[in-house]
Amino acid sequence: MRIAILSCFYPFRGGIAQFNASLYGELSRGNVVKAFNFTRQYPSFLFPGKTQYVTADDEAVPVESEALLDTANPFSYIKTLKAIREWGPDLLIMRYWMSWFGPSLGYVSRHLKKDCKIISILDNVIPHEPRIIDRPFTKYFLKGSHGYVTLCNEVSRDLLRLKGDAKYRVLFHPLYSHFGEKLPREQAEKSLGIESGRRNILFFGLIREYKGLDILLEAFGKLGEGYNLIIAGEPYGSFDKYRKLIDLCPDRDHIYLFPSYIRDSEVKRYFSAADVTVLPYRSATQSGISSISYHFEVPMIVTATGGLKETIGDTGTGIVVDAAEPERIREAIEHYFADASVREGCITAIRAEKRRLSWESFCRSLLDFAREL
Repeated sequence: MRIAILSCFYPFRGGIAQFNASLYGELSRGNVVKAFNFTRQYPSFLFPGKTQYVTADDEAVPVESEALLDTANPFSYIKTLKAIREWGPDLLIMRYWMSWFGPSLGYVSRHLKKDCKIISILDNVIPHEPRIIDRPFTKYFLKGSHGYVTLCNEVSRDLLRLKGDAKYRVLFHPLYSHFGEKLPREQAEKSLGIESGRRNILFFGLIREYKGLDILLEAFGKLGEGYNLIIAGEPYGSFDKYRKLIDLCPDRDHIYLFPSYIRDSEVKRYFSAADVTVLPYRSATQSGISSISYHFEVPMIVTATGGLKETIGDTGTGIVVDAAEPERIREAIEHYFADASVREGCITAIRAEKRRLSWESFCRSLLDFAREL
């Protein structure tokens, strides 16, 4: 099968690009695959981080791609469409996670030849941080695909609210396996300058309002002694309110802050030091952070929002908190550490999930779905 993937690849960085690199690699086993890339994903005002691109000291997986699509330039939509048509795929796969992409990706898919099947992998349908453009842009985009793959039931429900007759398949977020092997705990703690002999709590990933770092900081302030809190990730927007909470924390000397983008080769240090990963999200669909936690066999404490409840709570790989509130998060952390059997049970469940969550299985299910369309 000839498969085109239109999404972000190297030199863009981040979880979407990492996912696409793994998808490209697995689909290339037995198929002819070509990556079509962006020249620009979105204007800088929509990206509050430092950079969208791989820097000199990153270790992102390079994927050969043809960079054509500028989401802010309609002339590039025509150019991209022409290039994909000329290559002649049997299947086009697109990723959709933000309504800004609706016009550009929707134009390409709606004007492609009818004999090419089109599947969109939907990370989000309704964004975590809504804008007025979301509904019209997303509806326009959705009309261009024959089928949809979602990574949790919450996104499927959002899809059906906007397109009731959508053909879709709920798959799972495969494991990221390119971060290397787990380090000895003592080595990881020493490399991060973390005091050993304490219980290590990890908050990892981009720091955005909906991810609830402030909730975790308030919970940590009520835990008492014996804990370390590791915060690792690039802030999207101002960090001032989090800094104030850190300064007010009674045990602030045991909050270890790494407020920058974490390179792939450095990820293992944080998860190797961690006893538990906490995702105190106010809203969510699914999270790539859980995939990393699975890889390093670190249990999770998550809030009952979006797809987190079904992917973590229903599988027994972590503890689900019923509300994104500091007191509930504190209680869950204390419960996790009070009973060693809780941690052991979560790790056993994670090992079972790791056998199921492979890229081979994901791609096999995706292609089976494509053949059914």
